[in-house]
Amino acid sequence: MSTTRIRATVIHQEPIGTGIYSMQVSAPEIARAAKAGQFVNLYSQDASRMLPRPISLCEIDRDAGTLRLVYRKAGKGTEEFSKLRAENPIDMMGPLGNGFTLRPGKAILIGGGIGIPPMLQLAKELSEQSADEVQLILGYRDEVFLDEDCSRYGTVYYASEDGAHGVRGTVLDALREYKITGDTVYACGPTPMLRAIQTYALEQGLEAQLSLEERMACGVGACLACVCESRETDGHTNVKNKRICKDGPVFDAREVEL
Repeated sequence: MSTTRIRATVIHQEPIGTGIYSMQVSAPEIARAAKAGQFVNLYSQDASRMLPRPISLCEIDRDAGTLRLVYRKAGKGTEEFSKLRAENPIDMMGPLGNGFTLRPGKAILIGGGIGIPPMLQLAKELSEQSADEVQLILGYRDEVFLDEDCSRYGTVYYASEDGAHGVRGTVLDALREYKITGDTVYACGPTPMLRAIQTYALEQGLEAQLSLEERMACGVGACLACVCESRETDGHTNVKNKRICKDGPVFDAREVEL
């Protein structure tokens, strides 16, 4: 798989929620090679911020050569990105990491918070290629985003902390409340959510692919700053570790300890 560092061009950017931004960029070299579940590194123009920011791929248009990135403004780096406008350049490397493996049958996609964006491209690819049915469970703290986009490719169910949207509680509460069944679970979100999904999938005998969220440094597996515990010895480090940026961010639920 080819990984490229390029100077991309912003096509459009807008806020879609409180502190949540949607950026469309022209990046033909990366778009042609990218798949659902992968990410890109974005680089600041401020030399004092040397480390890139990893941003998951929300949508990929290979024909147009564009990417859609949806991210939360969380620090000075993402604050800088949020101020970019059409025609502004941005340095980018990608596609990075290993994405989702599409399986036939009924799919259950689960996204929590900023783990929702990669579910959109995955839902699109599943609906076009392999899934008999795509079901999406989206978990929010309060306000919703990307739900209408996701509804183009499958049936959307909601969970929210205050119950204003769908089931009051967690994504697993929604899964049980709506009696959602399927053959493969795909999930991205905070670690406590993924841990609960992992336990559920293993108990039910379901295949589950988990996309882990983690702070990263190099993004290419060289620095070992982002590791998770694996159930088998990793040949790179000779210990029970997996590099989330390089070996992941998507893992089979049976191979990692959360």
